[in-house]
Amino acid sequence: MGRFFALLRFQIKTLFISPSTYAATFLFTLLMGLIYFLILQELGSENSKNSVEIFLSLFWIPVLFMVPMLTMRSIAEERKLGTLQAVLTARVSAFELVLAKFLACYFVYVFMWVLTAFFPIMTSYAVSHAAIDDRIFSVSSLISSYVFIFVSGAAYVAVGIFSSSLTRSTFVAGMLAFCLLFIMILGPALIVKIPVSSEYLSAAIESASGYVQPFKALEDFSGSVLDTRPFFFYFSLAAVLVGATSLITEYKAS
Repeated sequence: MGRFFALLRFQIKTLFISPSTYAATFLFTLLMGLIYFLILQELGSENSKNSVEIFLSLFWIPVLFMVPMLTMRSIAEERKLGTLQAVLTARVSAFELVLAKFLACYFVYVFMWVLTAFFPIMTSYAVSHAAIDDRIFSVSSLISSYVFIFVSGAAYVAVGIFSSSLTRSTFVAGMLAFCLLFIMILGPALIVKIPVSSEYLSAAIESASGYVQPFKALEDFSGSVLDTRPFFFYFSLAAVLVGATSLITEYKAS
């Protein structure tokens, strides 16, 4: 375990000394700050949702770009530089290496989203009536919504790590991760819009897509309904992808 934690600390340190990490963090924070500012300006009394719900309902926009930027170099660059074989011969298993890279990227992912939580918190202090206006600031909605962001993020980061293990090109890894995340996040919502002649098939598709549709899960979490199904789905998917990435990495290094 000591060897694994040393590897994990090294991976986190590598990410935090990388200029691309700071560039991604800056652009992400700037984009989300602008989005939150525009939401506050457009927030009207007729809107039943609060600012946090509307703000986080757009989580997929930065995720499509942030996760590929964080993960595309993780394994692809190791293979490109030829250092992957050297690392795996230093008494480090492929699973330990992949898990360390996954947890390091996930740590940065969570850190970046935590920064955005200061937007509604600062608003609650800056606006005098925010404390009593649930449309501007709601503690329960804030906590439960971010729980979903962190839970779903485990699967999204695992998709990025998996994509990086399939190629030596960081650009190809980033594009592949973007495409897979697009299908994973927006695919279920688009499938239900396809007209189907059979009512039974239509109901089955709607039921299945509702299970994996992140927007429906986020809506439930925002309403403080903590369903266990998203926990099982996203964490199990992350575990499967990390396991598959370990096998691919070991095979590519042999």
